[in-house]
Amino acid sequence: MNADQFGARLREHRSAARLTLEAAAARVGLSPAYLSRLETGQRQPSLPALLGLAREYGTTVSGLLGEVQGEPEPVIRGGAIEPGRTGGWGYRRAGAPGRAMQALHVQVPPDVQDAVVRVHPGEEWLYVVRGRLRLTLADQDHLLEPGDSAHFDSLTPHCIAADSPSGVELLFLHTLLQSPGSSLCLPAPH
Repeated sequence: MNADQFGARLREHRSAARLTLEAAAARVGLSPAYLSRLETGQRQPSLPALLGLAREYGTTVSGLLGEVQGEPEPVIRGGAIEPGRTGGWGYRRAGAPGRAMQALHVQVPPDVQDAVVRVHPGEEWLYVVRGRLRLTLADQDHLLEPGDSAHFDSLTPHCIAADSPSGVELLFLHTLLQSPGSSLCLPAPH
């Protein structure tokens, strides 16, 4: 793909995102003149500029470059959930990677409690399969039993923990996180 073709793709993505040149440049931290030169094929983008534009336009760098990727496998086979390195919780991917929505099958052991309060853009949905779950949303605690579910805006400060002697098993869906991990957490409540 030459610079002119790349510039045309950038303009198409910006138009699809319904952003003016000035608004797109401001959101990504570029000057409007630089973005204009990218869109007219007069400049080659830096990697940070590509990453920022891809995020803002809701695509990948590959998508901006016009690379066609095959569809991910739609069927995910079950398997054992091994304890993870993240606080002792066990995770198994239950959906295809790279989608806007991520699905996980999660086991939270009874003796591992997560004191981290998370806050990030997006939505979350969870369904309790086995055990009892303590879900804290803002300043309210909720106890969920098997068969119960919750669906909430991820900008609401939230924390989950097992509240049963055998831990808790749940299905968990969330929209793809676009923020660095360190920006997703608040200090633990005292």
